[in-house]
Amino acid sequence: MNILVACEFSGRVRDAFRALGHTAISCDLVETEVPGPHFVGDVRDILGLGWDLMIGHPPCDHLATSGRRWFKDKAPEQAKALDFFEHLWNAPIPKICLENPVGIVSTRIHPATQYVEPWQFGHEEAKKTGLWLKNLPRLRPTKVMSRRAALVQGLGETKDRARRRSRTYLGIAQAMAEQWGQPTASRRAEA
Repeated sequence: MNILVACEFSGRVRDAFRALGHTAISCDLVETEVPGPHFVGDVRDILGLGWDLMIGHPPCDHLATSGRRWFKDKAPEQAKALDFFEHLWNAPIPKICLENPVGIVSTRIHPATQYVEPWQFGHEEAKKTGLWLKNLPRLRPTKVMSRRAALVQGLGETKDRARRRSRTYLGIAQAMAEQWGQPTASRRAEA
């Protein structure tokens, strides 16, 4: 499959699909943290290049309820962020997953298809994240952990806190690749 991982600098989701033999490229406004196929620029410039699947991580700065105390001062930024989310959702790509934390997307556009937590995929942290799915099954938990510490614990108020929080957990990236990267029945029949 040809997979676009939008708004990803970490390369984690891209590399999970590549490890299974897919053609996957990440895209962000900044360079990737790890070597691999990566487009630096606006993802909207490459949406129409014939992708089979897009997993998008639209910025949540103006959408997450964790920042609701500033909502009254950021209506224009929220409108722009919601437009970007909708643009990705309406991209000419057959299968789409958009992820975002709990926030206004569910009330302003439509509810998330499901919510996942890192502790459902082999990590001990809690960070409830919504998945908006188009033509994809719900992501099934792979390794449920008993300890559930909040992600923000231990991160402190550092300048790279937002960047560190935005990285996809490896267990979730691997589950996406293993569960959504399987060939469809028609493709298996052609092989």
